[in-house]
Amino acid sequence: MRRTLPALLLASGLALAQPLPPAQVALNGMLGSRAALLIIDGEPRTVTVGDAVKGVKLLSLEEGRAVVEYGGRRQTLALGAAPGRILPQASEPRQIVLPMGQGGHFTSIGTINGQVTSFLVDTGATTIAISQVEADKLGLKYTSGKRLVTMTANGVVPAYQLRLNSVRIGSLEVRDVEAIVVPGTMPHVLLGNSFLNRFQMRRENDVMTLELRY
Repeated sequence: MRRTLPALLLASGLALAQPLPPAQVALNGMLGSRAALLIIDGEPRTVTVGDAVKGVKLLSLEEGRAVVEYGGRRQTLALGAAPGRILPQASEPRQIVLPMGQGGHFTSIGTINGQVTSFLVDTGATTIAISQVEADKLGLKYTSGKRLVTMTANGVVPAYQLRLNSVRIGSLEVRDVEAIVVPGTMPHVLLGNSFLNRFQMRRENDVMTLELRY
């Protein structure tokens, strides 16, 4: 059966209208085992397992990893790792995009010296602040660092000063960053100004963007 010219034109138009696959996809957080926070071409999106957003389908989630399919390819994304991509990057990454979380805070999963941890942006903190419990989990040798005292909400507490080899969030890594380790536990590592001062910060609605200065 011969197809009419309008039908052929319609089919051709539909083929041309197919959206291009995203250039980059990164895993920025996990909401249990049912949904993930993906950064798709710099835009944060929450995607449920089995659903697709902007051409990216989330196939499965496991501890620290997500299997996605886009552009006809299946890839495994890891928390804190460089984003999966189809098109090559024109240059080194310069931005970190942070969506607002619960309580109006900006949080992100990343790594310290290659070990996964959770960050919370704290513009009032002089340096990155890590609890001793978290520092032990990360394998930091903080007791060999400089001993000092610091002021917290609970008063003056002893602390250890050290320098972190690397701090990575998404696809961007900053090296040789000052930090302190304080007693007790905290739900997040506080991302203070020893890290933030290397960026130009801007906020648009519920998204904070950190643009690398140098």
